[in-house]
Amino acid sequence: MAPASRDVTSASSPRRLLVLGICCMSLLIVSLDLTALNVALPSLQRDLHASVPGLQWTLDAYTVVIASLLMLSGSTADRIGRRRVFQTGLVLFTGGSLLCALAPSLGWLVAFRALQAVGGSMLNPVAMSIITNTFTEPRERARAIGVWGGVVGISMAAGPLMGGVLVAAVNWRAIFWLNIPVGLAALLLTALFVPESRAPHPRRLDPGGQLLVMAVLGSLTFAIIEGRNAGWTSPLILSCFAASVCAAAVLPAYERRRIEPLVEFRFFRSIPFSGATVTAVTSFAALAGFLFLSTLHLQNDLGLSAFQAGLYLLPMAAMTAVFAPLSGHLVAIRGARLPLLLAGVFMTASGVLFALLDAEGHRVLLITSYVLFGIGFGLVNAPITNAAVSGMPSARSGLAASIASTSRQIGSALGVAVIGAAVAAGSHATGWWIFTGCGVAVLLLALLTTGTRARATAERVASCLPESTATDCPATPT
Repeated sequence: MAPASRDVTSASSPRRLLVLGICCMSLLIVSLDLTALNVALPSLQRDLHASVPGLQWTLDAYTVVIASLLMLSGSTADRIGRRRVFQTGLVLFTGGSLLCALAPSLGWLVAFRALQAVGGSMLNPVAMSIITNTFTEPRERARAIGVWGGVVGISMAAGPLMGGVLVAAVNWRAIFWLNIPVGLAALLLTALFVPESRAPHPRRLDPGGQLLVMAVLGSLTFAIIEGRNAGWTSPLILSCFAASVCAAAVLPAYERRRIEPLVEFRFFRSIPFSGATVTAVTSFAALAGFLFLSTLHLQNDLGLSAFQAGLYLLPMAAMTAVFAPLSGHLVAIRGARLPLLLAGVFMTASGVLFALLDAEGHRVLLITSYVLFGIGFGLVNAPITNAAVSGMPSARSGLAASIASTSRQIGSALGVAVIGAAVAAGSHATGWWIFTGCGVAVLLLALLTTGTRARATAERVASCLPESTATDCPATPT
């Protein structure tokens, strides 16, 4: 195995690019699954007789489970082997896709989406850890992350259109059938070309922290989605909100007592890392809400087919595909500040067109707002990931990447839950105002978390991790 590792990390070896391509395949099937399924929601709604909350659960069953398990998957991969966990994730994701394609009812679909998410939690953060351990030079790593971000754009560009084609030609089940050959190909290529790697110091399991994370996300999402039907002041919903708040309050205190916690709260002393985490939540909440609102509007309100809705969304997705790798290049030469500022400006401008100028009622404004959001979202992903892993020791790259990926999934779950609740209440306008607020938050975070003083906090955090030899750090638990 050692020769393979040297070959991959050699600057002149094309095998590193092959490893990057294999890792991007995992991102492609996960992202395609999400974007294509959004276009298929109206078809799925008719076929399975689903309500708006039912549609929310088909999306959030995946995102909540994957967000709950991402950090566990990342730290487990650092411990027992990244390739091994990555392969396990491919098996579970591909098998879950098969079951989703065969689901006889909405309840079974939601359950199989949760199983699919268990596998998905082992793919993207572990793949990012493989990439950061393969591309060790900062500029090369930034470019590789830019390619990674570009795959998000490609999947967004292909996802809505492909979803529309598949729904029109077959039905929504074909979206899950598509994952199977890609997943099997990625599994074979991983076995042949991806070397095994693990952290020098394996981390211990943290079942208590894992349960607390699941309690925070699961109870909060359930309360938001089911609040309107059950009643916002009903004992069930109030209990769920209370459970989420209590678990969120207990989690930091519990994790600080652990020698090797599931959630490394010391990372959050780094202002760039904290800013990247919150930016991931807000930007992906905006994406999830945008796709949810747009898909229902295009098909239910305008009467378009799934294929036509995919064509309408294509300008947005194409802009993401173009600007995601450009963002990676900007991060490599200018740092994270410029692409994040531009992302905030474009996302906010898109929201203003919807919230103030009623872009949904004017085709030119609608397409313009789609283009603006595509540019903004394309610029935001690379600096988020770069901020999460830059400066962290390679032994912590899996955990750091997992926290960043978890933040994305939390944002997606909250975006569907909160904006979906606004749709269920009959208020598209409220949903677009929430979307606009997310863009403003990205802009403010870019201003506050990417300056010289902020970067200094990242350096102090990195020097105080156990892998560092620094002696002027606060004491850690024993």
